[in-house]
Amino acid sequence: MNTTVLRKDGAGTTASPSSGPARSQVRPGRGVARTAGRIALYLMLIAVACAVLLPFFWMLISSVKADRDVFTVPIQWIPEQFQWSNFSSIWTRVPFAAYLGNSLFLSVVITFLQVLTGSFAAYGFAKIRFPGRDLLFAGYIATIAVPWQAYMIPQYVIMQKLGLVNTHLSLILLQAFGAFGVFLMRQFYLTIPDEISEAARLDGLSEYGIWARIILPLSKPALASLALLTFVNTWNDYMGPFIYLTDNSLWTVQLGLRAFIGQYDAEYAMMMTGSALSVLPILVIFLFGQRYFVRGIATTGVKG
Repeated sequence: MNTTVLRKDGAGTTASPSSGPARSQVRPGRGVARTAGRIALYLMLIAVACAVLLPFFWMLISSVKADRDVFTVPIQWIPEQFQWSNFSSIWTRVPFAAYLGNSLFLSVVITFLQVLTGSFAAYGFAKIRFPGRDLLFAGYIATIAVPWQAYMIPQYVIMQKLGLVNTHLSLILLQAFGAFGVFLMRQFYLTIPDEISEAARLDGLSEYGIWARIILPLSKPALASLALLTFVNTWNDYMGPFIYLTDNSLWTVQLGLRAFIGQYDAEYAMMMTGSALSVLPILVIFLFGQRYFVRGIATTGVKG
């Protein structure tokens, strides 16, 4: 809105227009550049997504091929004849259902124990003050840097002396605790105000009660993230079952796929079929838990 300002000088009184607040003007060129940059970003993300999904797509296509067509050069993306019978014959060629059951059992039990022990230990490192707490936590987290191959043989000797080799219990005991889970949960617990725990202590609630009734309900995103990561890692584990399990009835999916590799040849189409089936549980779990997973990863480590 324009106003008139009276200015008085030696020659008399004159009126001069004065403009109101200056309006911000968006240059047309800037809007076009922003749109072009956004389109370029989307195209780059689409290209990256295609590159990531290409091996998965190749696995799915190879699962309905014949063995001789899996590694043809150039790659035959659309097979001449789809071998849908692969998905039915794999259940009779090997005890695939038993392999899936073993993998599911180990993954569920180990995930439950890691979430339980990790969340409980993280509460002590985050919400309870005691001498040497930070030093003990730093030493425990430092074990992540130690490669598994460095203590693989001592672990096997211990399990052998306990008579637990060739049992699922050996894998459960070795993987029931994890430094990464403690670190992940502790970083999330630090975002929860200490005043909540202090108020609960004044009301007479024990440390176990604070952890179970207050901290855990507030930590669902972090718990879901830890559960998903642990489940996927246990499901895809190959070296652990390969070392400790010798009985075919105890094998997991990853070991069971090895049955299609012979001394002189391999049934690659059946291996791709088994791999495609083994991915389904991970895909379903991630689709149902991705909301909590993304929220837990995004908020972990951000101290409020």
